Amino acid sequence: MAHDQELHDHDRGLSHDLPTLLSRRRALTLLGGAGLAAALAGCGVASTGDSSGGSPTTSSAAGTASAGTEIPEETAGPYPGDGSNGVNVLTESGIVRSDITSSFGSASGVAQGVPLTVELKVLDTGNGSAGLQGAAVYLWHCDRDGRYSLYSEGITQENYLRGVQETGSDGSVRFTSIYPAAYSGRWPHIHFEVYPSLEAATTASGKLRTSQLALPEDTCRLVYATEGYRQSLQNMAQTSLDTDNVFSDGYSLQLATVTGTVTDGMTATLNVPV
Repeated sequence: MAHDQELHDHDRGLSHDLPTLLSRRRALTLLGGAGLAAALAGCGVASTGDSSGGSPTTSSAAGTASAGTEIPEETAGPYPGDGSNGVNVLTESGIVRSDITSSFGSASGVAQGVPLTVELKVLDTGNGSAGLQGAAVYLWHCDRDGRYSLYSEGITQENYLRGVQETGSDGSVRFTSIYPAAYSGRWPHIHFEVYPSLEAATTASGKLRTSQLALPEDTCRLVYATEGYRQSLQNMAQTSLDTDNVFSDGYSLQLATVTGTVTDGMTATLNVPV
């Protein structure tokens, strides 16, 4: 379909990504031999449960980051909605919300799919990795058809699966959403940006970090075996965490822990040191 062709340059090509990738590799070099090996190796995941969704499943992410280690900077891709590539949804009334499954304002669309709660904890690496209170997270991702609201054909008037939340006293934010698809050329992922305050986020200024959350393979396979996600299984087979053009240089700090079932919903958690 037209969107597949649109996604071939999803991350704007090598010329756009190379500075980011090189800076990440320099950061990994600073970790030393042991840290580099761990980052490149990523982490293993373990799962219990079956494709019926009746039994709980847990996918474990990598261990706690070393003190002072920040989550990698990544491209926002071509569909950020933050004003850097066309439309700016951050300045619109209604963007500050925890439930991002439906559109807001004059739009009325609702994203369908397996329920997913996304819990991020922003950590201040300059303060002993304590929770960063009063920061803000803008989070967005594709729907179960691999489309991005505001940009993709058929949903340019929708703004679902996008939202901003302010971090609490422990640095945490929570979003209610749906499990995103795997589309051609990319490993299943969720985008997010961290801002120093809610005011900064809603004026799209002073951004601290742009990164991406990777979803573990075993829970993806469970979700993608359900109705509406069938194409995702084929798309996911085209790549892996080790070959994805964003995560291939190390994803240990970006691989979420996912728990739950496809019938009752899943929860993805990730620490975000900035």
